Amino acid sequence: MADKQSDTPPDRLSLDPRSEYFDESLLSRGVGIKFNGNEKTNVIEYCISEGWIRVPAGKSRDRFGQPMTIKLQGKVEPYFERAADTGEEQASS
Repeated sequence: MADKQSDTPPDRLSLDPRSEYFDESLLSRGVGIKFNGNEKTNVIEYCISEGWIRVPAGKSRDRFGQPMTIKLQGKVEPYFERAADTGEEQASS
């Protein structure tokens, strides 16, 4: 579990708490996405190895109230907006 706080984002991550790829500790660090060289702020889920992101399709909702999404193919480059917190930094504060 010590690996989870590395500076490399996981291959796949989701904002949906119902997904098996949801990880609140990683999301709390802030994850940014560059897709085909452009900064995206509305990404719901991404996969680096398969080369796709999932974004909302306008304001439409499904019958469960979740946003309808579309999958876009391209080069995905995730990054963390904040560095990982380590025990040493917290101890010195």
